[in-house]
Amino acid sequence: MTGQPLTQGLEPRALLRAMFDAAVAAAQPALCLPPHLPPPPRGRTLVIGAGKASAEMARVLERHWQGELTGLVVTRYGYAVPCERIEIVEAAHPVPDEAGLAAAQRMLDFVADLTADDLVICLISGGGSALLPLPAEGLTLADKQRLNSALLASGATISEMNCVRRHLSGIKGGRLAAACHPARVLTLLISDVPGDDPVDIASGPTCADATTCEDALAVLRRHGIDVPAHVRAVLESGRGESVKPGDPRLAGNEIRFIATPQMALEAAAAVAAEAGVPAHILGDGIEGEAREVGIVLAGITRQVASRGQPFAPPCILLSGGETTVTVRGTGRGGRNVEFLLSLALALNGLEGVHAMSCDTDGVDGQEEIAGAYAGPATLERARRLGIRPRDSLANNDGHGFFGALDDAVVCGPTLTNVNDFRAIFVEG
Repeated sequence: MTGQPLTQGLEPRALLRAMFDAAVAAAQPALCLPPHLPPPPRGRTLVIGAGKASAEMARVLERHWQGELTGLVVTRYGYAVPCERIEIVEAAHPVPDEAGLAAAQRMLDFVADLTADDLVICLISGGGSALLPLPAEGLTLADKQRLNSALLASGATISEMNCVRRHLSGIKGGRLAAACHPARVLTLLISDVPGDDPVDIASGPTCADATTCEDALAVLRRHGIDVPAHVRAVLESGRGESVKPGDPRLAGNEIRFIATPQMALEAAAAVAAEAGVPAHILGDGIEGEAREVGIVLAGITRQVASRGQPFAPPCILLSGGETTVTVRGTGRGGRNVEFLLSLALALNGLEGVHAMSCDTDGVDGQEEIAGAYAGPATLERARRLGIRPRDSLANNDGHGFFGALDDAVVCGPTLTNVNDFRAIFVEG
């Protein structure tokens, strides 16, 4: 960005993409991790971690660490980076696989027999739930895979999904930190969840968990998710209870946020300001059904465009968080493109409005596509190609829709993850 005012011809799509790139850059481990590193301990230093950003976090830690260390970190396929002293393992996301199961078991073995002089640095980012799929005793990986698929399709919030996952896990819900006792544990977090609650990031493997097995059962009932009797028994018996606040095994452990959705949105807003366009952050933790959020933000956009309320155009409406998609169709969906298609339909070609919605990890849903762009001509262009936008939305086929228009945003793995980026540019 050069600081040109909008009247000097700044192209809206280019501005939105520059803002997305700035949001991703603000959450890069190279920028945000080094200031949080502690001094070396008297004993050993072990590095563990899980998530889409964990491998890059490990590489940055290696480069800045003064002293010996060893480690084991698991990340999504395609997200590994070369490290010299920390082993990087790749596994499946969002539905877990055997590689993730083996890595989780190895991680527990890796932190056994530590002393109070040792330090464990745990690198956690979004995606860690699927990458650490070690089941509770009596359950199998197949049980976890079926449940994970059902949760993803149910419309449950990320907090609800992680509540269930914690109580059917052998490593989440504080269990990994408990296994490190009596060593000190420092957890460095890149948040991808609304509200930045550490217990919801990768289902909190090093965090005490105040929720209960009964809370997990309530989620299953609320969303009509049927589970086999032996899975339900883990919850009904209380055998799946997680590590609770006040547990002495977690005493003295520390959790630090190194990057959050709010930080990313503020970086995007700064790019807009440099371009001469005011940007307003509506919230960094917006949840709900993606298509419903699209309708609501379309209503706000119309009020801005027609009445200058609550903000006068030109301006940009920014938001983050994690919406959900209740899967009813068979299309190539993702929550960002589902939101964007719903927004475009609700705006119905409103002149002077452009929008971009992307996942900051570079993967929207299960596609290697970050998200997409929509403008005033989006619906008409689709119809000229014989595509019925409402049918695409009904079929959860956002990626198919925007891909046909060549409006997909593809950036590859970003090596970070601070959840969704949504920007609506009202030109005025």
